[in-house]
Amino acid sequence: MQRIIYLAILLSFTISCQSGLKPLTSPNGKIRVEASNTVGQPTLTITYSDAGSSYTLFDNLLTGLKTDRRNLTDSMKLVSVTSPVEIVEEYTMITGKKSDCSNHGFESTFSYENPKGEKLDLIVRTYDDGVTFRYRFNSLNEGENIMEEATTYPIAEGIRRWNQPLKIDYEGFYTPTQSGISDRDPRSGHINTSWSYPLLLEPSDSVFVLITEANIQRNRCGSYLSNAADSSAYRLQLADKLLPVTGSWESPWRVLIIGTLADVVESTLVTDVSEPSKVADTSWISPGPAAWIYWAHNNGSNDFQKVKEYIDLAAEMQWPYNLIDWKWNEMGNGGTVNDAVQYAAEKEIKTLLWYNSSTSWNGEGAPGPLFVLNGKESRLNEYRKLNEMGVSGIKVDFFNGDGHEEMNYYLDLLEDAIDAQLLINFHGATLPRGWQRTYPHMMTVEAVYGAEWYNNRPILTERAARHNATLPFTRNVVGPMDYTPGTFSDSQHPHITSHGHELALTVLFESALQHMPDRPESYLSLPEPVREFLSGLPTAWDETKLLNGYPGESVVLARRKGDNWFVAGINGTDEPLSLTLPHLLLDGTHDTITLFRDGVDQRSFAIEEASALSDFPETIKVECLPRGGFVAIIN
Repeated sequence: MQRIIYLAILLSFTISCQSGLKPLTSPNGKIRVEASNTVGQPTLTITYSDAGSSYTLFDNLLTGLKTDRRNLTDSMKLVSVTSPVEIVEEYTMITGKKSDCSNHGFESTFSYENPKGEKLDLIVRTYDDGVTFRYRFNSLNEGENIMEEATTYPIAEGIRRWNQPLKIDYEGFYTPTQSGISDRDPRSGHINTSWSYPLLLEPSDSVFVLITEANIQRNRCGSYLSNAADSSAYRLQLADKLLPVTGSWESPWRVLIIGTLADVVESTLVTDVSEPSKVADTSWISPGPAAWIYWAHNNGSNDFQKVKEYIDLAAEMQWPYNLIDWKWNEMGNGGTVNDAVQYAAEKEIKTLLWYNSSTSWNGEGAPGPLFVLNGKESRLNEYRKLNEMGVSGIKVDFFNGDGHEEMNYYLDLLEDAIDAQLLINFHGATLPRGWQRTYPHMMTVEAVYGAEWYNNRPILTERAARHNATLPFTRNVVGPMDYTPGTFSDSQHPHITSHGHELALTVLFESALQHMPDRPESYLSLPEPVREFLSGLPTAWDETKLLNGYPGESVVLARRKGDNWFVAGINGTDEPLSLTLPHLLLDGTHDTITLFRDGVDQRSFAIEEASALSDFPETIKVECLPRGGFVAIIN
């Protein structure tokens, strides 16, 4: 991947705080950040202006750090500010919502000092679609540990928000509320006061903020938000109670994506502030759909004959990959995993294999393979063996939180996989935080309450439609999401979303490895045009546009691959709904449009095709069933 990176320095000197501070503004002037210059706890005030209106999104957003050796939160004095530096960077993504990305913003460093002369830098960036900030300081003490970060987002009662209770696997629902006081969590039974990223806010009508973090590097931990002390103050909590620091230390970026819903959904801010790719040769990294056995047969990977059926499905559907899930090390009924990989190769299908991370569920009854990826030597030997077998990638499952040791393990798995040319899928894992740019062979991450749960509990049946219509505005904004969409039959628990809805999810949800979970007979019984669509399904995109929608109610999203547009829309409600495909994409430069929409009932399609866009009205209204949906392909 080629990149153009340069900094246009406006002024290189620092300015005195005595003369007052000018706000740091975004390139388009809509976003302004002001830092406090009074002695005390450092704060930021963030405002947003559009169409003649101005909104204060955060007034006195608290910042600062405490270690076991010093207090860099209280009695801090602003001693210098660097003049804004313009950041201009173009980079290319192999995976994700957009291939050609632009990292363009302004950066200033606000340097604070406590009465002991101990310094803390607050590095702030403004972008057209948000604000990012992080901390930097020099640790001169052997054995120093960060005890807490004081970052606190003030969110008043009455502000609409979509937040997910804290879970180490990020598998929950983004429940809409206007209060920081939570109901009991249906899974744990506890009152929720701790929240996972991302957190979506609507501080004012049609103005949104999505809070997350990015660019976690080695020896850094993840974080979450807690409003236990004050329901209207969401304070950042580090996953490590004591985080060791040495030398010059920088935190991950705290990220606030700001603007309209389209600004949020289309944003690449998480990867903009992440490290450039560490993979020189990316020719072996190829996105695509994969057949997946677990949804229908959760122990099926130990059965050679069943595995062969899914390899045959991948070949029939022209999907490049087949994932052999847990317990493949116990495979029997006529063959071993080596036989399965060889059989797939004969069919020109690439194999992906499941592994237990052996950091969380590794007790009695835990599925294998176990403990082979944890140690450096063992991991390298396993990677070498997989490469020699012809395996193309691995799915690693059951991780145990966001502490720095766990984050280092993720990085070990990613970095050692480069030489072995293995694609990586993290399951039962942490949220994407920009690693998809730094390690482009990280193809997808679960961290979502996905279709797998039809296999486990009945709760998704009633909640899926609204949940699905929330995910494009929350979880999938920040990175690839292994939801495993496209279920047309039933697993252990039924789905009540329509076939049009399920088909739409394969476009709506971005994942470079799109695991197709249904049974072979289900896919092969679909109408031929639907099978052709799924056979040619892109899983990485050149451009993404949100056309309309609102979290939990509906979404219409357009993704471009080459010259073709794929538009997906879903109804998240239990009532019929008319969704609109606006004239934005119907510009006369394309030749054909194929529309897959709900048929006469939930489990049928109506398919329309026209060789000229003039056969369709300028704005297409698609009537959707309750929990329905559609896909349109514009060629």
